[in-house]
Amino acid sequence: MKKLQLMAMLFVTVLLLSFTSGNKASLPKVDVKGIDGKIVNTSTFSNDGNPMIISFWATWCKPCVTELNTIAEVYEDWQDETGVKLIAISVDNSRTSGGVLPMVNGKGWEYEVFLDENGDFKRAMGVNIVPHTFLINGKGEIVWQHTSFTEGSELELIELVRKLKRGEEI
Repeated sequence: MKKLQLMAMLFVTVLLLSFTSGNKASLPKVDVKGIDGKIVNTSTFSNDGNPMIISFWATWCKPCVTELNTIAEVYEDWQDETGVKLIAISVDNSRTSGGVLPMVNGKGWEYEVFLDENGDFKRAMGVNIVPHTFLINGKGEIVWQHTSFTEGSELELIELVRKLKRGEEI
């Protein structure tokens, strides 16, 4: 267990150093399960050169659900304007992951949704609390991240997506 904690701390340190040194980190190579049951490697996440939002969430996390609901209201407009894709990564464990598909269907979310029941992707990305949102540029590099959700946070997020779409640095 201590080795795992040490490895997680090392990864977070490397990730933070890569952000501060001007080098941008790419997504780690971790297997997650689609809500259709198919295994997908996170290194294959792409969006034809357009920005991606990766949101770590859980069914039991009210701020997570609020964030995804808020974005869902404007998601189609965001896609039309910027081509952005949102990938929602549920961190529900095997006991609670059965509620993911009914929630996604009930909310009418049009996101790509994956299950990270073992927490491998969560650990690889240095996620400690949810919601935790990452912005990925068109080259597949992590350029921004944010934890928690407050009303209006989606406005900051879309503005950053617009900057990426215009080719500006964040």
